[in-house]
Amino acid sequence: MATPKRTLNFSERHQKLVDENLRRNLDIKALKEMQTQVSKQIEKNKTDDSIECRRFLRLLQNEQFELDMEEAIQKAEENKRLRELQLEQEEKLALELAKLKHESLKDEKMRQQVRENSIELRELEKKLKAAYMNKERAAQIAEKDAIKYEQMKRDAEIAKTMMEEHERMMKEEHAAEDRKNKVKALYCLDLEKQLEEQERRKQEAYENLLKEKLMIDEIVRKIYEEDQQHHLLKRLSFLQCMFLASKEQTIWRNKKREEMEEENRKIIEFANMQQQREEHRMAKVQENEEKRLQLQNALTQKLAEMLRQREDLEQVRQELYQEEQAEIYRRQLREKVEEKLRKQRELKQDFEEQMALKELVLQAAKEEEEAFRKTMLAKLAEDDRIELMNAQKQRMKQLEHRRAVEKLIEERRNQFLADKQRELEEWQLQQRRQGCINNIIEEERLKLLKEHATKLLGYLPKGIFKKEDDIDMLGEEFRKAYQKRKEI
Repeated sequence: MATPKRTLNFSERHQKLVDENLRRNLDIKALKEMQTQVSKQIEKNKTDDSIECRRFLRLLQNEQFELDMEEAIQKAEENKRLRELQLEQEEKLALELAKLKHESLKDEKMRQQVRENSIELRELEKKLKAAYMNKERAAQIAEKDAIKYEQMKRDAEIAKTMMEEHERMMKEEHAAEDRKNKVKALYCLDLEKQLEEQERRKQEAYENLLKEKLMIDEIVRKIYEEDQQHHLLKRLSFLQCMFLASKEQTIWRNKKREEMEEENRKIIEFANMQQQREEHRMAKVQENEEKRLQLQNALTQKLAEMLRQREDLEQVRQELYQEEQAEIYRRQLREKVEEKLRKQRELKQDFEEQMALKELVLQAAKEEEEAFRKTMLAKLAEDDRIELMNAQKQRMKQLEHRRAVEKLIEERRNQFLADKQRELEEWQLQQRRQGCINNIIEEERLKLLKEHATKLLGYLPKGIFKKEDDIDMLGEEFRKAYQKRKEI
């Protein structure tokens, strides 16, 4: 068997042309060398016939000119052929690119239609949008909680600063109080010493007064006894002087006593005033302490109330989120059950309708075949006027008619089977198309999961992953984080 001729590609044809041009150039070079040799031979052979030499030279020149012209024509034809081949290849490449672009646009358009018409993808997009909304809401709540926490932190710092300032003031007041108490104690000690000194002086003055009185009484008694008469006037005068001196001394002592009493009264008043000031200061300190305790209790209650409100808000948010997720899960579960029941009902109804239709088609086909058989037999019998034939011919004719009718019925049956085969092929084509659509839906679903699942970790609703392979597809790190959150 002859081997089919292989078509040369562009590079092989180009190499072939290069080889031909090289051989032609070698031939031309050989001719030029021959011409050079001839010229040398002409110079050597001066005796040769010049006419023959010139004719020979003209022949060589003509041959060289023809070779040059042929080479130029071949080059022009080859360049033209190469340009045409290049243009053809560029056109084919452009057609291939246009075809690829058309197929790409067609595939993209089909994917766009599938994305727009697929209920599963629309549900997935809704779930992802809901997850983004949950994430945004959680971020807003976290931001509000952070702001509240910062405010609480600032309030706590202010309260701490106020408490520290109050404690510092209390320490200063206590230090001043201690200093005042020390001064007061020293003053009281000095006052007690003064009072003791005054009491001692009073006692000494009283004792001196008693001694003087006893002395005067003794003198009076002695005077009275010794010289009651002689010295009576003199002694009376002396007694009068002594009495006057004693009276002046008593007046001075009374005055000193009054001065000391006045001084004691002033000291007592000063002490009472100091005590009142101290009581007023202590009352003010007690009032400030009560205010500080009230402020501290108010801040503590406010912080506790804010923490309780935050915990209540977090608990309510968690409960709402859990209820929302549970409601979404219940709704999805209910939708899945309803979808499954609906598909089962549709499949059952389709099966029943197909069986009923098949029974009707078979019954109609049988009835049609029977009617067709009867009609054709009657028509053929009418055409051939079987009743006019003898029994042998009548049986032969009826047999012929039955064969013809059976042939027609077989043709109709074949046509029916061909129609059913065509319908089956169309159904298979539809199934392949649906399979392609399902593959596109699955690819788009996985694409959406790859694009958004890692961003929404912790906010993905239940049921968004159809199988474990979806989680494994997103990587080991995502799977571990997802399992950890799922366990929590």
